[in-house]
Amino acid sequence: MRLPDESEKPAEINIVPMIDVIFSILAFFIISTLYLTRSEGLPVNLPNAKTAQSQPSTKITVTIQPDGEIALNRKPIELEALEQEVRSLVEPNSESLVIVNADEKVDHGRVVSVMDRLRRVEGAKLAIAAQR
Repeated sequence: MRLPDESEKPAEINIVPMIDVIFSILAFFIISTLYLTRSEGLPVNLPNAKTAQSQPSTKITVTIQPDGEIALNRKPIELEALEQEVRSLVEPNSESLVIVNADEKVDHGRVVSVMDRLRRVEGAKLAIAAQR
């Protein structure tokens, strides 16, 4: 027996709320991945280079600020202690990429002295950061 108010309406699924939920989840993942990028260096004005290539991410970044101050993985360090600290970060029996972020206004001699210290570390492969 049917009640008079009930009509013979076919059952249907409303997908609008499902679409809203899917777009909300998509927006969450897009926004959260923007915060996953990791920048190890301090903000410096890198020089431009037409032949610059992308390098795999590294755990060792040496930054030379415009005033000549040196930082290893964002922590200030003296030039004399740089070699020993990098040596402790390089994994034995493997090559580790060490990226040198030098501001374009830094004295060329300062960059050469830092790179000279880094070349003494066995297993350290040097790369200089530049903007394309």
